[in-house]
Amino acid sequence: MAAIIKINHADNVAVAVTDVAAGETCLVDGMRITAVSDIPAGHKMALRKLSEGENVIKYGYPVGHLLEPVPEGGLVDHSNLRTNLSGVMEYRYVPISTDIPGAVPEAVFQGYRRRDGRAGIRNELWVIPTVGCVNGVAEAIAGNFRKSLDAYPYIEKVVAFPHNYGCSQLGDDHENTRRILADMVHHPNAAGVLVVALGCENNQLAAFKELAGPVDGTRIKFMECQKTEGDEVEAGVGLLKEIAEACSGDRREAIPASELKVGLKCGGSDGFSGITANPMLGRFSDWIVAQGGTTVLTEVPEMFGAETILMSRCKDEETFGKTVHLINGFKEYFMSNRQPVYENPSPGNKAGGISTLEEKSLGCTQKSGKSAVMDVLKYGDRLGTKGLNLLSAPGNDLVAATALAAAGCQLILFTTGRGTPFGTFVPTAKISTNSRLAAAKPGWIDFNAGAILDGEPVASVDDRFVEFVLSVASGEKTCNEKSGYSEIAIFKTGVTL
Repeated sequence: MAAIIKINHADNVAVAVTDVAAGETCLVDGMRITAVSDIPAGHKMALRKLSEGENVIKYGYPVGHLLEPVPEGGLVDHSNLRTNLSGVMEYRYVPISTDIPGAVPEAVFQGYRRRDGRAGIRNELWVIPTVGCVNGVAEAIAGNFRKSLDAYPYIEKVVAFPHNYGCSQLGDDHENTRRILADMVHHPNAAGVLVVALGCENNQLAAFKELAGPVDGTRIKFMECQKTEGDEVEAGVGLLKEIAEACSGDRREAIPASELKVGLKCGGSDGFSGITANPMLGRFSDWIVAQGGTTVLTEVPEMFGAETILMSRCKDEETFGKTVHLINGFKEYFMSNRQPVYENPSPGNKAGGISTLEEKSLGCTQKSGKSAVMDVLKYGDRLGTKGLNLLSAPGNDLVAATALAAAGCQLILFTTGRGTPFGTFVPTAKISTNSRLAAAKPGWIDFNAGAILDGEPVASVDDRFVEFVLSVASGEKTCNEKSGYSEIAIFKTGVTL
């Protein structure tokens, strides 16, 4: 008998665990339902006859309305389902009580205690260009220094972070570039940073240093190529050696898990994302919050349709107001560019069983668990409040992951049903929603939440996942780190001169 899952008692569709062929019988709530069409794994089957215009209910909420009748046992997908969502809305603060675990045994990880008291989980040297014109110089400096890395065994990695910006930008785009790069300068995963400037760019080094504020001059150094005598690569390598020597006393030590800041992200989602991996991240988020730690949820367009769930969990009316501005502000950004707000599910999403933005958002926001929303950050802001935070950034994987890391997250947990190899400038752990993906792409996937579908008890998977995250925080490399995939992408909204 074919296996399907009804997620919520109110649902009028169920999700196929494996491919269901037309004519196969499924058992749901004690009732036998025969598929009248092929139902691919991750896709939705109607549990009764559904009428044209009727809402499809999944996760206990409407995920759109039908364009045509669907018989009992029929396929519901993007071809016959449309969103119910529209533009900017008015919202009312209707708080609910939040539900997170009580006292939990204190967990620890082995991290690096920085001079200012913050905790890092990596001890790396970063070369950050202020402008794309010196990307090649930054990469040459990092590459040349790697040749002598054996002399500095306490430095785990040396990497440059090229980007396209820093000049010919105006307004918000210029400030976004400056703020993200300044955030990187202060990130606790960096043992030290070399900032490489050209000299004539809009992102002038003197103004950038003022934005960055006070730094430890033994670990953070600046170089302007047009003012550097002789070979700038050789000069940059010399500065990196000075930084590395200043880090000679760095050693891992026990640090409470309450000091972890974890980014929550998903990409290449499928019909199982909201059943396995995303709810698992939600339970982990609640666990970290109970420890006294911090998690951050972003991808604002993928909150559309589930935003009221987050709004009802805001700690107070001020936080609710920030969340309303977060949601409506992003909708206005779409509309100001004359783009549809709700045409979000990608071809890969649709192929995996996600048909509308509501369906995607209701699965996506499960990564936030059930704890209270404590604060809302603008793009480029750094974390200042413990607990669950929301962050303004788009759904694009690398842009959003970069924003999470820039906010101060030491690592990112990234759920996926389709798979992706990328990583940003902090460890970016991939969690598969299904075991097929984990088996097919072991070089991409770090943890398989699909074990839940395979029958492993949820509590057992959750315990293993906590151990996995603490091991990554303590130095275990993620797949993107093993492959050397570390990149940044900065949000751009305006013109380029």
